[in-house]
Amino acid sequence: MKFLTYIPSWLKNKYFLAGSFFIAWMLFFDRNDIFTQFERYQHSKALQKTEIREGQQIVDTRKELDLLKTNAQTIEKYARENYMMKKDNEDLFIVNPKLGSN
Repeated sequence: MKFLTYIPSWLKNKYFLAGSFFIAWMLFFDRNDIFTQFERYQHSKALQKTEIREGQQIVDTRKELDLLKTNAQTIEKYARENYMMKKDNEDLFIVNPKLGSN
């Protein structure tokens, strides 16, 4: 019991011990510990960036759809680019760049 005299009294305080245990439990062992909260925050930020990107893509697609509904030249351009359509007196050459070549 001689070693107990060397421990400061604030370390023997039951409120300090209970508070320290509670803080350690909440930071490291609880289901919502600090590491889990950080991962959730990072995931939330990634989802927000995805939402912004998808929203911009929706706006762009709606603009393209409006152009396709109203402009014949846009319809022709879209058909040529996406469906490889051509006029009767034209030849169509498709060039695929090699991926990963130096």
